[in-house]
Amino acid sequence: MTSSPDENPLDNPVWHALGGALAGFAVSSPAAFLRRFESEMSPFSAVGGVGPTTWDRIASEVGPEGFCGLFRAEIPPLPAGWEVHFRGVCLQLVAGDLPGPGDLAPEGLDSGDAEEAVALAALTEPGPFLRRTIELGRYVGLRRKGRLMAMAGERFRVPGFVEISAVCTHPDARGRGFGGALTLDVAHAIRRRGEEAFLHVLEDNTGAISLYDRLGFVLRRRIEVVFVQWHGPQWRPEQAV
Repeated sequence: MTSSPDENPLDNPVWHALGGALAGFAVSSPAAFLRRFESEMSPFSAVGGVGPTTWDRIASEVGPEGFCGLFRAEIPPLPAGWEVHFRGVCLQLVAGDLPGPGDLAPEGLDSGDAEEAVALAALTEPGPFLRRTIELGRYVGLRRKGRLMAMAGERFRVPGFVEISAVCTHPDARGRGFGGALTLDVAHAIRRRGEEAFLHVLEDNTGAISLYDRLGFVLRRRIEVVFVQWHGPQWRPEQAV
């Protein structure tokens, strides 16, 4: 139930992030079967591989808290006892031939801006963004008359790559190019460090996909995302035999 040593880290980014650059934010399981973020950091978890007892073992690790994960391959069939809250397909895009950054001057965001950032994410729904997500990397934003109107930043980090996440714009500021400008700001900063940017977008989010295409991001692969919750009996280790 472990990753192959020659696996591309982008094929299982949460697993490799929590085993590497973001290990300090990980809640580790005793058997290292499942890796997950601290609860106020991110809802995402990952397993090193899938097999017949995958869901039983996940149930033993997370219990009724729920499991939100990205799967590089087809998700194993869910047995009775699991409730599906969300299931969809993400496109994983990597930065290609990017235009230069624009002339907007975003400001850096930190934990002091977390309340505003969480509120903007709740309004615009770019994906999970919690109180401490802002600690995962460099986040930038644009303000108008003191209000945070747009933001973007860095989330998962794997060898050679950093994920762009939380790209969002307040409804009152849409149509001004803020989302694209911040995406490029973050992507170019990543590239200057000698790494490359990647991101995930739900395949039915055609507006965002069109934006990222114009910015020079290219499709690498599809990854399935699922959020499920266990309501069955407690799993016992002997069930894995």
